[in-house]
Amino acid sequence: MAAQGGRAVRHAERDRVARDLETLAGLHDDGLGGWTRLVFSQVYADERQHVLRLMREAGLSAAIDPAGNVIGRLEGTNPSLRPILTGSHTDTVRNGGRFDGVVGVVGAIETVRLLRASGIVLEHDLIVADFLGEEANPWGVSCIGSRSISGRLTAEHLELRPADGGPSLGEAMAGFGLDPAAALGQAWRRDALHAYIELHIEQGPMLERSGSAIGVVTAIAGIDRLLARFEGRPDHAGTAAMGDRRDALAAAAEAVLTIEREGCGAPVHGVSTTGMIDAQPGSFNVVPGSARIWAELRSVDERWLGEARRRLAREIAAGANARGVEVDVEWLNDQPPVQASRSLQDHIARSAGRLDLGWEPVPSGAGHDAAHMDVLGPMGMVFVPSAGGRSHVPEEHTDLGDILHGIDVLAETIVSLDRASALVR
Repeated sequence: MAAQGGRAVRHAERDRVARDLETLAGLHDDGLGGWTRLVFSQVYADERQHVLRLMREAGLSAAIDPAGNVIGRLEGTNPSLRPILTGSHTDTVRNGGRFDGVVGVVGAIETVRLLRASGIVLEHDLIVADFLGEEANPWGVSCIGSRSISGRLTAEHLELRPADGGPSLGEAMAGFGLDPAAALGQAWRRDALHAYIELHIEQGPMLERSGSAIGVVTAIAGIDRLLARFEGRPDHAGTAAMGDRRDALAAAAEAVLTIEREGCGAPVHGVSTTGMIDAQPGSFNVVPGSARIWAELRSVDERWLGEARRRLAREIAAGANARGVEVDVEWLNDQPPVQASRSLQDHIARSAGRLDLGWEPVPSGAGHDAAHMDVLGPMGMVFVPSAGGRSHVPEEHTDLGDILHGIDVLAETIVSLDRASALVR
């Protein structure tokens, strides 16, 4: 691996990384399926204390900030230089897997151990982050911790409430021991970072299919999420004639298929998903009078996202109106695509090459904290293969050997970035 003054960065230690992954996997909610660790849950609080201990044991000065991010710092020799930041997240979706996000946090901590064991001292400070609440949640605000640092967490976000009318996001944060007001005011200055680099599983099939060990991320898909509310008329299911009905659930079901067709017709990289639907009054013998669906669009093509939004709003309204159903389409989230830094892509590719690991450029269809870090400095991501391309499911798996390769590339790239005087976004 890369040498500094005759010293090379050691390779990631298999047993130590395996132990870290296994311990974190054990910290999950036994009452839910998979490896669930939801934001603001007690098991999530316990897990964050464990990550804090790991950071400190690795030699980082570490603490939890007002937004709940676990932040560790390894001091460099030149405090006037902007720091390098690496990390990911350790929360999961409900019934999720054990590698999404976790690999990036474990990999960042292991990188610190490797640098110290190799006697390599960076000029730049190295910051390691376990960001709070990256995954989607009942408040509709993903990447809570990285939004706070980047200045994209707003007072309006804190006022949002889940569909069941529970505590607001700000109230949930306070109940978790955090300081919502301070979380709004802790944004780092623009261009505060020399670079941000994140190790992550691909969550898709491209690397496994091609046989490449490393994916160099070119862009992170934009995400547009919608909530459509349908208002029809409840009627007796046995006596209301089919032609007289104003069936809100039927209109919602038609909208689900409209959303699916939009993704099927997307150019290059575009997908659409309806993730949840409900209807009232929810009885076999009553025509549904109201219904709701939650859906999203994703693409690295910002133009397609904008056009798809307009088409969906128009076509969903037309389908509902033909059934005598009123509909309101609310866009909950508008996160544009983010391009990875060309400089960081080059550094990652060269690092993989020095380690004799095959690599290829890949787009990310999944959202990441990295998408919010781009305002703080040049951003890049390292992907490792996902078995079967599957993620957000209990069967999510990445071979330990692939994870070790990813950590080696991360460490090699950080040393390379430390030597670089200028990086281009």
